[in-house]
Amino acid sequence: MNEFYDASETRSTDAREAALFAALPGQIAHAKAKATYFATVLADVNPADIADRAALARLPVTRKSDLIDLQQAAPPFGGLTATDKSKLFRVFASPGPIYDPEGGGTDWWRIGRALWAAGFRPGELMHNCFSYHFTPGGIMFETAAHAIGCPVFPAGVGNTEQQARAVADLRPAGYSGTPSFLKIILEKAVEMGLDHSSLTKACVSGEALLPPLRQSLNDLGVDVVQAYATADLGLIAYESKAKEGLVVDEGIIVEIVRPGTNDPVVAGEVGEVVVTSFNPDYPLIRFGTGDLSAVLAGHSPCGRTNMRLKGWMGRADQTTKIKGMFVHPRQINDVAKRFDVIARAKLVVEKDGDADRMTLHVESADHSESLAASIRDTMQSVCKLKGNVAFHAPGALPNDGKVIEDKRS
Repeated sequence: MNEFYDASETRSTDAREAALFAALPGQIAHAKAKATYFATVLADVNPADIADRAALARLPVTRKSDLIDLQQAAPPFGGLTATDKSKLFRVFASPGPIYDPEGGGTDWWRIGRALWAAGFRPGELMHNCFSYHFTPGGIMFETAAHAIGCPVFPAGVGNTEQQARAVADLRPAGYSGTPSFLKIILEKAVEMGLDHSSLTKACVSGEALLPPLRQSLNDLGVDVVQAYATADLGLIAYESKAKEGLVVDEGIIVEIVRPGTNDPVVAGEVGEVVVTSFNPDYPLIRFGTGDLSAVLAGHSPCGRTNMRLKGWMGRADQTTKIKGMFVHPRQINDVAKRFDVIARAKLVVEKDGDADRMTLHVESADHSESLAASIRDTMQSVCKLKGNVAFHAPGALPNDGKVIEDKRS
């Protein structure tokens, strides 16, 4: 059977970019016309002008961390949806609370592509252990399985002995859920003397799949790959059998930006994952996920040609409280932008006895005391706090996406 979900996975980079950016002006026009939030924040934007990545990068980033306040100000969805609540299929709640819509159609979150890459094929039973309560995980993967022709056992979470018994009795071909819960089920099956050999594949999400856990599951007979998805965006990227990075989904545009800014980083640098979606019901334009990642060079050995991400590398929202005041990544970037000689900056917060000590580490060819004094003055003006300055050669700071590093704990 076909290794690829569809032909779009193997098209050239130029063909993919041309198709995405030919469709983007229409999506931006749709968002402005139907979603009151985007009508406001994109009021001065001519959709026809947003026809490449450089133009897209000039638009503001709306971050997931903004959703709670936006939804409280304009319930239930903050004005970001383009479909009336009465016409939705389902509404979900994530911690915060953040309310997530689901519109109509087949595989609304586009997870089917990830299941196909994991090896799921029509007719195979999927044991689905994502939650069906409040949050959309269970429905996200169930509707995707149905889209590719797979029946689903809606197992949800908990009831470990019953889960192991169902695996032995129903003999599902694959599993969806968190990797740690899969390990619990399989170990329970071994403890109870139950056959779990039908489970040979899994598409997991919701937590980190560290190498020891992947190896443990492989030792138990299950080949595991990851899907990177969120309740608001659906599928962002997925692992193929090559297991060399996460391949970006075909239905979105992904950028990596410097945390706290709207600015894309250079290729390979760690930054925040920002996604533009073509979903007509929830047309998220430059939506900051709050997750850190970086782009891998080249194409996947599996033959898929889209951009690849290294995977989850931490959180982009690094706001911290120093001496009773919050300091945000955007403030540190604001300080750096005021000096042409600064290539990159990172604030490190440490304890000096009982007091907080903050040091702005900057990459610059100029290490003069006059520059350091100007930076200190700017930092106090922007952050309302005094700090030290430490100089480094260009390229010396670690590529970890951290704009603020809190070492006090």
